[in-house]
Amino acid sequence: MNDYYRSVIEDVFPTTLISQEAYKERKAGAGQILTALGKWWGRKPLSYVRAVLLGILMPASNEKDKDLEIYLKLLGLGERELDLRKNQAIEPWLKYLYMSDAERVKYGAQVTYAGSNSELAHLPPDEAFNDATQEEKAKDFKITFATIDKTEAKELELNVFHRLPHDLQIRYCDSLDKVDNLTEETWKEINDYLGTNAHSYHEFVEQMGKKRFGEVPTVGDPFCGGGSIPFEAARLGFNAYASDLNPLATALTWAAINLLSLPEDKIKELEHFQKRVYDLAGKQITEWGIEHNSKGHRAKAYIYLNQVVCPDCGWRIPLSPTWVISQKKKTVAKLKENPTSRSFDIDIVNNVSAKEMQEAEQSATVRNGKIVCPHCGHTNAPEVVRGDKRLPDGTIKWGLREWEKDEFVPKPDDVFQERLYCIMWIDKNGNWYYAKPTEEDLEREQKVIELLSERFHEWQKKGYIPSERIEDGEETSRLRRERGWRYWHQLFNPRQLLLIGLLSELVDKEAKTKEEKVVGMLAINRAADRGSKLCMLNRYGDKTENTFSNQALNTLYVYGCRGISFFESTWFLRLEKYFEPAENSAQTQDARALNYSAHIWLTDPPYADAVNYEEISEFFLAWDKKWLKELFPDWYTSSMRDKAIKGKDDAFKFGLGEALTKIEENTIDGGYVAIMFTHQSTQVYAMLVDMLLQTNLKVLNAWSVSTETEAAGLKEGNYVQSTVTIILQKDPKSRKDLAFPQELRQPTRKEIEKQIEDMTKAEKHANGTLFSPADFELAGSYAALRVLTSYNLQASQKEIEQFIDDMRQYASGLVLPTTLRVLNLDLDEMKDFWNRLSPYEKYYIRGLELEYNGEKKLKAFQDTSKSLQVEDYDKLLADTKANRARLKTAWELGQEHLSNEHPFRSTDLFLVLNALYVARKKAEEENDELLGIEAGFEWLRQTFGLQYFSKKDKIEKLLRYIAQFKDVVGMEQWKDDARIASHIADRVSADRM
Repeated sequence: MNDYYRSVIEDVFPTTLISQEAYKERKAGAGQILTALGKWWGRKPLSYVRAVLLGILMPASNEKDKDLEIYLKLLGLGERELDLRKNQAIEPWLKYLYMSDAERVKYGAQVTYAGSNSELAHLPPDEAFNDATQEEKAKDFKITFATIDKTEAKELELNVFHRLPHDLQIRYCDSLDKVDNLTEETWKEINDYLGTNAHSYHEFVEQMGKKRFGEVPTVGDPFCGGGSIPFEAARLGFNAYASDLNPLATALTWAAINLLSLPEDKIKELEHFQKRVYDLAGKQITEWGIEHNSKGHRAKAYIYLNQVVCPDCGWRIPLSPTWVISQKKKTVAKLKENPTSRSFDIDIVNNVSAKEMQEAEQSATVRNGKIVCPHCGHTNAPEVVRGDKRLPDGTIKWGLREWEKDEFVPKPDDVFQERLYCIMWIDKNGNWYYAKPTEEDLEREQKVIELLSERFHEWQKKGYIPSERIEDGEETSRLRRERGWRYWHQLFNPRQLLLIGLLSELVDKEAKTKEEKVVGMLAINRAADRGSKLCMLNRYGDKTENTFSNQALNTLYVYGCRGISFFESTWFLRLEKYFEPAENSAQTQDARALNYSAHIWLTDPPYADAVNYEEISEFFLAWDKKWLKELFPDWYTSSMRDKAIKGKDDAFKFGLGEALTKIEENTIDGGYVAIMFTHQSTQVYAMLVDMLLQTNLKVLNAWSVSTETEAAGLKEGNYVQSTVTIILQKDPKSRKDLAFPQELRQPTRKEIEKQIEDMTKAEKHANGTLFSPADFELAGSYAALRVLTSYNLQASQKEIEQFIDDMRQYASGLVLPTTLRVLNLDLDEMKDFWNRLSPYEKYYIRGLELEYNGEKKLKAFQDTSKSLQVEDYDKLLADTKANRARLKTAWELGQEHLSNEHPFRSTDLFLVLNALYVARKKAEEENDELLGIEAGFEWLRQTFGLQYFSKKDKIEKLLRYIAQFKDVVGMEQWKDDARIASHIADRVSADRM
């Protein structure tokens, strides 16, 4: 029945379901399995890795519908597994929404409205519920059931759960990465179909691996990063090989596959070790007397700010973007001039009024990136205060003094001075409050400096605190430029260095095994991440954030410093046994020197437009050198940033090309390579085609999955949330035939048609949404990759780019938006209308269809932009939050004035939308909607001019299309625009020459 040389992932991959699962896993934040070990950027979700690996291992048959059914069960996405994952009750309002009328009657469902919307308040409660927005349904309605017992309640809960779409179902479930096995009933169904006898993932991988490869397969990852791929491979039962150029990444991966497979008793010993070190540190700090005041209260956190001298009046300015300290406690800082010292005293005031909170926000001394003097009122740019100067040759001479190696506090004449201005205390009853530092507190600050001074050189010599110089780079140079820091320890104040240095010393004394030292090193890294001068104060959560709250080394004007008690949750690694020990290997190595054989290579390589992880990882490596030398003597301790594959030019192409060649050489014949790629650029895809043509790797298929949550990087505008996984197979017999791009157009079109047909059939069989509209359109790009890499292609990169673009357009023409049905056209007419639209018009219509279908994931809008080659799509979005994405309405586009250079502005659709804006604006001014409609209609006629009657049919269709969104739940923002569109469409329809 099954062809063991073809994988199911070649035919189908449930991208929407995996995207939803990956999103849920990501939103768990610190609750994710591997984040507990330490910080690494861009880890891929474990649920995604699992889906790819099992999709490669599971064979495909001619029964594609059944293949998909079994594949979903294998992933833990079947109904039975979802029922077991469910761990939360469905809210009454949502339960009511999905109940049948008969059920509402049977269980005596009663609706009570308790909101403030006068329109809803005048309706019967059940009608009000139907008319309310989702937010109002959840917040303003009380749902009760008069006649239901416990058994019926459980039955109703499960019935409603089964009716929910997948993205709602998993709100009430454990995330997929927490599923470590399937039920016996599910295994029986899998075994009956695939001819296995497995009762766990380990057994399945072993049995299926031997059928496919003759042995338990090895999964390799030469760009292992934070270890998601090797960890999940080992957890499933594969042998795992991991390597990375960066030793921090390799250490995190080693920890993932070696610590999280330890026996329970060993994990308990590691937990006891951590507690012993933490308790000893707390005892020492108490003995030093640096965290307790005379009342016996203990400091939970210290809040520091930077202070500079105003260039205009000479007063010292305390710098802060807000003087609100705590929203919860209504605590603010108030400045009071001190003419004697030409500076400001700072009082801390609790329980202030709303007006005082607002004043604290408005009186900030850092506004829009500029420094405002509260004494003279003058505003200066930070560069002016720092003394930066542009030289005659155009270069800039940075104004700040560079700190020396043995310095850990500013000199008295440095531009930036640091000042403790608030302390968060905990009293003996566990209550916390904020207070201004007293003279005794300042004396304790001085004692901290003395204690650190006594130990500083010895601790640096022993490696307990960093001594490394900061190497200049795209990201690291800002530390010198913005603060004058030249050594890594200067990113920490004396209190932070004393605390983390003490923990390092205690780890060194108390650790007896390799595992204890690794745990100690990772805990020190976590302490450094939460305990530097780059830790922002969270005024809403009354805590300090971590250094890498985004992918950057951000210098701050105000930062929080944790006391030892505030480090408790940070210090203790969350260790748990997730799998039995497997054969594995982790080592530091350049992927271009790979020499390890694997059956499957799954990797997430560097990106041409990525953040410089190799630079920012040096923040941790500065603390890790001692430990890495002891634990892994064969490894180097440098980030090896000079060897990192990066950039957008030929160097990137050459470096990644070399790595892909090495991966292919180390893949067994018939083995698989899966490359995770996060890009939008056709140019990068064309580069990839060119690189793959130098190998014996044949593209089988590619799938796009959302792998990130909200944008939080250095390059927020380019931050891509979806990842394309390209599935390849090593086939030395491939690419024997010579071909030119023009010869491959017809075969590629047939591939596109076949892929779209297969995806459509899979969706119908699954009775749900497996793919987004963009997934169908992207079939053009992926089919182009598949065909181009199957030949000895004779083409330039420009020709490859054009070919991929053409195939994207062809795929787009095959996948018509269902919302076009409102135009009442036959299929040929609809295709003609759609294909005559510009890419930007298609993008906007696709976006409206996404909203109509309730899709709010930014990934969907990004994938649509990729499929249509619309680059600056973000200017058309009203919201770019990961789970709230939507287009700007006609009204919003009109208000925000899209720039003349934007390509959308030259489209007919933009003019139609602008006519709606003109109509609404006139209606508001005249308080007469009829006048507004007439104004919008006349504006259309005048703007289109001589082209009006030739484009009249298209204009009317576009207006009718928009008009359909007048009463769509979830698209309430379109209500007025859509109503106006309907009226103007009638005027256009009745217009005659």
